[in-house]
Amino acid sequence: MELPFIEPYKIKMVESVYTSTRDQREKWISEAHFNMFNLKSEQVTIDLLTDSGTGAMSDRQWSALMLGDESYAGASSYYNLKNAIAEITGFKYFLPTHQGRAAENVLFSTIVKEGDIVPGNSHFDTTKGHIEFRKAIPVDCTVDIASDLTALDPFKGNVDLEKLENVLKENPREKIACIIVTITNNTAGGQPVSMSNLKGTRMLADKYGVMFFLDSARFAENAWFIKTREEGYANKTIREIALEMFSYADGMTMSAKKDAIVNMGGFIGFRDDETFRKASSYNIIYEGFITYGGMSGRDMNALAQGLYEGTDYDYLSSRIGQIDYLGSKMKEYGIPVLEPFGGHAIFIDSKRFFPQIPDEEFPAQALAVEIYIEGGVRGTEIGALMADRDPVTRENRFSGKELVRLAVPRRVYTDNHMDYVAATVKNVYDRKESIKRGLKIVSEAPILRHFTVELERL
Repeated sequence: MELPFIEPYKIKMVESVYTSTRDQREKWISEAHFNMFNLKSEQVTIDLLTDSGTGAMSDRQWSALMLGDESYAGASSYYNLKNAIAEITGFKYFLPTHQGRAAENVLFSTIVKEGDIVPGNSHFDTTKGHIEFRKAIPVDCTVDIASDLTALDPFKGNVDLEKLENVLKENPREKIACIIVTITNNTAGGQPVSMSNLKGTRMLADKYGVMFFLDSARFAENAWFIKTREEGYANKTIREIALEMFSYADGMTMSAKKDAIVNMGGFIGFRDDETFRKASSYNIIYEGFITYGGMSGRDMNALAQGLYEGTDYDYLSSRIGQIDYLGSKMKEYGIPVLEPFGGHAIFIDSKRFFPQIPDEEFPAQALAVEIYIEGGVRGTEIGALMADRDPVTRENRFSGKELVRLAVPRRVYTDNHMDYVAATVKNVYDRKESIKRGLKIVSEAPILRHFTVELERL
């Protein structure tokens, strides 16, 4: 008998899971103005709001914390991180930051100005927010097949190279701040980008003389998909694939709270000395001195160790396998989900789930609320709320996709927890016809509104 695959780790410490009644959850979500971000953690049973900073660190990471060097300048922890980044990404120059959006802030302060254009593949919320805050324009060049939520294409996160070239061709070079490609493509459903697509993007960047950066929060998961799906990479290691991916880019931003499995941290990698030096000034202003950049020495040590653990093939197989397990359960129950399953989350298609609720009533947010009420499972909306308003017309941006993301933290939950999540969603699906209306906005911020928006039921 062939032995089954097991998680490549064992549990050393546990944390209690909060339980609650349906009546309590009805009260709590109403008091939170139907915004999942306003719920307290103790009001949540299974927390799938995000996989960012919510993973479980290993014993080696906790040990590394105790060896942290808290010197203001030149700490040994900085050099530990520098060596890990150079080994895994190939970037000689880097700046530590306290998280991914801080890395974006420093990088875009350096290279993006008003009126610039930043093409890429479905910029995520903070990326788009930082670009639009500077009165620049993000242009989505994702492949069209990404919009077909049921198409089983292996690389639905790809850039459409023809769309990208049209943007580069139709605009002066000085107006293109950079190309930024997100690996994996979160907004498109955690979908990977192929190596051939990265090569093609590099060729266009060279042809038109523009910089090319990677948003690398889930680069290791992307490398796993390349290894398992793209011809010619089955016998390469995850780190070999990662080095090749990064070799095509001029730099990278990293939210280490994802694939480096830490609770806080990030960095920017640079190919050339000049951009690094320009960005260093902004790093000192916004984050801290260039050898700590908003991070403590202990956190830099844990991050360095996490980069090695996060690029382990067996770990990634277990992690992505759990996503597949949850997605397969959902499909078994007839729940409409985005396919193929991504690397970090299952995305429920609320337009097929709630066809009776129009986009103007935010069906994905309505579904997230119902899932929470049903079983205390917290997910998040990837739809019109997150898309924000058009910065010029102030109209809501309806893309036609209204998704609920259930993002699974790394090394935190068991498959029994996934069974509970799937059963919770099934119970909502069984009573879906009884839910006639969605939500309306009562109060919102002018940018990145989904974090603090207040809503009420219709």
